[in-house]
Amino acid sequence: MLSSAKGAISVHFGLFEADLATGELRKKGRRVRLQQQPFQALALLVQRPGEVVTRKELEKALWPDGTFIEFDQGLNAAIKKARSALCDSPRNPRFIETVPRRGYRFIADVHVNRETARRRVAAWAMMLFGLVRSTAVLLMPDR
Repeated sequence: MLSSAKGAISVHFGLFEADLATGELRKKGRRVRLQQQPFQALALLVQRPGEVVTRKELEKALWPDGTFIEFDQGLNAAIKKARSALCDSPRNPRFIETVPRRGYRFIADVHVNRETARRRVAAWAMMLFGLVRSTAVLLMPDR
């Protein structure tokens, strides 16, 4: 199991890939529909495989200060939707385990897709290089 996927861009577990940068979940390459909050909960869990992510940590990540919701109902719905997208069960979990009165734990092996990360870093570098060149051209006086 990966000790920490924190900072990863794309992670694999089972038949799934989660692109943490775009918020997309895929199963065998096909996109799986998952709303933003359930994906955010899943993303937090896969970045800390094997660790308990507390209900309080999930609350802070999913609902900013000043948001008024029925927290237990909202969190339970987000986890239920994430489990549904993963074809997971709370009674016999393969991915998301409930830790009673504490939170949740991601129990599957998680692997960082380093190739995706390399491609994204290269794309960002090229974009930044292009911006720097464009800015330099704009700032240079005509000769």
